[in-house]
This record gives sequence, structure tokens and C-alpha cells, in this order.
Amino acid sequence: MDVMGDKATLFESGRFVQSSGRYEVLDASRDEVPGTLESPDAPETAENPDETTDAAEQAAEELRQRLAAEAGDVEAMSVLGAMLLRRGDLDGAEPHLRAATAAGDRAAANNLGVLLHQRGYPDEAAGWWRIAAVAGSAAAAHALGRHHRERGDEPAAEYWLRQSAEQGHALGAYALADLLDHRADAAAERWMRAAAERGHREAAYRLARALDRRVLRGGAAGGDSGVGEGAGDGSVAEAEQWYRQAAARGHRRAALHLGAILEKRGELKEAGRWYLTSAKDGEPRAACALGFLLRDAGDTENAAVWWLRAAQEGDGNAANALGALHAERGETQTAERWYRAAMDAGDVNGAYNLGLLCAEQGRTAQAEQWYRRAAYAGHREAANALAILLLQGGDATGAEPWFSKAAEAGSVDAAFNLGILYAGRGEEGDALRWYERAAAAGHTEAALQVGMARLRDGDEQAAERHLRCAAGGGSAEAAYRLAAVLDARRPRTSGHELGEAVHQKTECEEWYERAASQGHRRAQVRVGMLAAARGDVVEAARWYRAAAEAGSRNGAFNLGLLLAREGSEPEAAVWWTRAADAGHGRAALRLALVYARRGELAEGQRWAGRAVELGPGEVAERAARLRDALGEELSA
Repeated sequence: MDVMGDKATLFESGRFVQSSGRYEVLDASRDEVPGTLESPDAPETAENPDETTDAAEQAAEELRQRLAAEAGDVEAMSVLGAMLLRRGDLDGAEPHLRAATAAGDRAAANNLGVLLHQRGYPDEAAGWWRIAAVAGSAAAAHALGRHHRERGDEPAAEYWLRQSAEQGHALGAYALADLLDHRADAAAERWMRAAAERGHREAAYRLARALDRRVLRGGAAGGDSGVGEGAGDGSVAEAEQWYRQAAARGHRRAALHLGAILEKRGELKEAGRWYLTSAKDGEPRAACALGFLLRDAGDTENAAVWWLRAAQEGDGNAANALGALHAERGETQTAERWYRAAMDAGDVNGAYNLGLLCAEQGRTAQAEQWYRRAAYAGHREAANALAILLLQGGDATGAEPWFSKAAEAGSVDAAFNLGILYAGRGEEGDALRWYERAAAAGHTEAALQVGMARLRDGDEQAAERHLRCAAGGGSAEAAYRLAAVLDARRPRTSGHELGEAVHQKTECEEWYERAASQGHRRAQVRVGMLAAARGDVVEAARWYRAAAEAGSRNGAFNLGLLLAREGSEPEAAVWWTRAADAGHGRAALRLALVYARRGELAEGQRWAGRAVELGPGEVAERAARLRDALGEELSA
């Protein structure tokens, strides 16, 4: 008789261990719940033409093993018992496993333990697992370790799990890692890695998540949204590698995270494939992410299909996306229903979106109600929106604490709004403090306000820095003011107000042009002046005309000057009239001179009088002399 030695069957590897009682099969898409025993998936039923052949071969093999077992072959008894246990025939398997165990077969002892556990005799099962484990069975040591852990005996559990792990058993390594991780023992990662390297998909996933969290702790923000950005070590790439391994083995959460990594990297096609794999396996977050990917590609119809699937499985983000989609289509009742579904799913964005929807419809009281609900739940943008609503209703006192709450929670818009609130009260110091906070977070208008404040304080260097940020962020006013700062540093040149010829564009002109192209009227006038200074009359006229047509009296006046210089005085008079009607004194004086030269003395006198009223002083003086002279001429 062989003593319990190295005889091992396929069953001993744990492949066919079936779930029962507390030894539940883990959903491969979920994090393993500490204290459960992972049972690998049972073999799938064949779905091909060879299925009948396979069944026949299995029946033939079972018959062969049965005949050998009846002839006293111990190994055949063990294998036959494993085959019957695999098939669920516990009554048929037990006598063969007991006979093989009595003959010293280690694998049979382990499998007998599994059978007894399935029958509901865990203590007796543990006794046989101990016998097999002492004889060197890694699978039995793993099962025994899990048995002790379930009973709260962690020292015994660790001992047996370590025995299993050190023999190279993947399940043992994983269970040991899980135990150590529960105790926050640094050695957990070593065993998690060992299990992952042996193909354990849950271990691969959890190792990737651990690497993920390490990157996030060393980088910017924490969270459960994927690999952090900007990490300086190899953890990002290694995490992706383990996600990929777990996903390839059917782990739906790993497929989700892998898709997120690829999407961040711009590899949208592959990201979509992994999202699709995960979504088909029942991961609602993947279905939601796939929906966003499809929407960004312009396929809103299919996006809605996946959002619907995710929302029906309780994904609040997908419900919000469906709400937004229906809101865009004008289907407000359906949108509201999905926003409420999102809220019911625990997504506070649902309440915020309901507030936005009500506000757009003019249902202010209901909007305030939903904003408050979201704001009390910690939604910072809802707090900001609520404050704006209160401020619009004249309740500045009620608005301020909500602006503060939102700003302290990180809302850049709320910080800027607080700056406006304090500036309106004349509390410039507090206003500047909030403007600076918003500007530091990239708020364009806040950077403009800080730049203007620094200009007033005479700190031109700090002003320029903030104006550059604001101008770079698209603020036309900031671009104009930055250009003016740079313009003031240039050497002054004498000449006509249209300027003298120069041939090289400066940086200040480039900023003027950027502001002008965004419709900034004063910048358009200045660009026109600089173009005229270069001798580019056509370009100058284009910018003057753009400013004049947008309502700039200076643009109209300068366009008139340009036209008069080119010999088009009648058209020039049209633009001067527009400028003078808008309060431009020099344009009124020019008109007075035009009418005087034409002999229309009364009209000339009228415009001269208007120029006296409008000024400035020098113009008023000249206009007064002209008015008096025309008066004398008329009375002669």
C-alpha cells in the first residue's frame, strides 16, 4: 500500500471544487469578500458537434476507472471518486474516496473533505483536510486555512494558508494575501503578486487596484476611477498589465478599469472593446462608460441603449446621462423621470440636474428645493447654483454662506462669485483674496480681475502674469489690457493720430489682434491705428469699420479720418455723424468744418455748438471760436 505521497489528481488542484455553504463561488467581477473561499468556475458544457463524442469518452473513461477500482487500484478509486464528485454524485463518490483515503491516497483525503463539507459536516471535513495537508496537499492546506479563518482562528488559518502558498498553490497564495491585507500587513502584496503570477484573476485585479491606489496617493487625488495620471514610477504600467491579465481571464471590473486607462490615453477603439466585454458581463459602470464613448463618437442612439441598460441596473450616472439626453431633445418629463431615478440610485447629481431643469423652466421654487437637497448632500456646484438663485432673488445674506460652502469644497465658480459679492460691497481685500483663489484654479475672469487689481496697485509684473493667464484662457478684455501694458512700454513716436509708418508687428499688436478678433471694440480701434501706422490702409479701414459697426464712436471717427484722407469726405461725414451722435466731440468739430467749407453755415454752427458741449477742452475752445465766427458770418 502506498503511503500518502505525491499522487495528485486534477480534482486536487481545486479546479472542480464546488460551492456550498459558506464556501461560496466568488463573482469574478467583484472584489473578494474577506472570509470566503474562492471556488474556480466549473467546466463549461460543450456546445459543438464533438459534445456527444466527449460525453462518450468521459463515460468510457469512467467505466475504465470503475473497473480498475473494483480490481483494487487505489489511484483509480481516487480518480473515480473525483469524477463522481465533479458530477455532483456525492453518494456514489463517497465510498470510493473513503476507500482510497484508507489506502493512503492524499488526493482522496482532500476530496473526501470537500465532499463532507458539501454534505454539511465542516468539522469532519477539516479532519480529512488536515490529514491531506500534513501529507503535503497544498489544496487541503488551503481549504483547512479557510476553514480556520471562518471560525476566527487567524493564527491557524495563517499557518495552513502559508503552507499552501509556499507550495505554489494559487488559491492558497491569494487567501493568505487576503488575510494579511485584512490586517494591513505589508507582506500581503507579495502573496497577492504570487497568486496573480500563477493566473489568479482576482489576485491580478486586486494587485492592480493596490498599485492604482499607490499611484493616486503619490499623485494628485484619490478615488476609485482608475490609474492616476502623471505618476513618475512604473506602477501605472504595471497596474495596466495586471488589469489586462485579469480582464483577459474574464474579470469584468478589471475590463472596466482597463477600458478607463485606454480611454484616458486616447486609445478609444480598444477601450470600447473592453467596456463592451465588461458591460456584456453585467458591469453597469462599463455600460455607462461605453455609452459616453458612443455619444462622443456621435452615436447617441446606441449610447442611449447602453445607458438604459446601466440605469436599469442601478447606475445613477447612466440615469443622469439619459436625463440629459432627453432634456436636450425637449422631452422634459422623461428627463425628470431619469433624474429622479439617478437620485433614487444615490447619485446626488440627480437632484442637481433636477434643479437645473426646473430653473430652465422658470420653476424657481422647485429649483431651489432640488438645489438645496443636492447642496446639503455636499454637491458643491448645487451650493453655488443655490447661492446664485438666492442672490438673484435679492437674498445676498442667504447666498453668501452657500457661496462660501461651495468655494471651500473646491468650486472655482463659487470662489469667483464670492469675489464679485465682496467687490460689490466695496470689500476689495476679501474680493481679491477669492479672485486669487479662483485664478489659481484656472478661472479666466478671476485672473483678469486679479490682473486689473495689480495694475491699480502699481504691481505691473504681477498684473502682466495674471493678464497673460486670462488672455490665454480666452478673455478678450485681458488680451486688450495685456496689450495695453506692453504698448505702454514701447518708445513713443510723434505724428498724426493715425500714426507713422512702422514695418514690424510687436507682441502688443498680436494681443490687440487677438482681442479684436474676439469682438473687443477698443482693441479693434487700436489694431486699426497700428495698421495705419504701418501704412496698411486697407487693414486699418477693416478694423475701424468693424469697431464702428459694433458701436464704437472712436472707430467711427477714425474711419472717417481714413476716408477723408483717401478723398472720400462725404462717406467720412457719415461716420463722423455717427460718432458725434454717440458723443464724440472731435467728430462734431470735423462735421462743423465740413459744413462750413460747403457753405452750410447754420449746420456748421450747430455742429460747432455740439462740439463745445462734448469737449474735451482743446476741442471745445476751437469749436467755440468756429461757432462764433460762423455766427458773425451768418449775421453779416
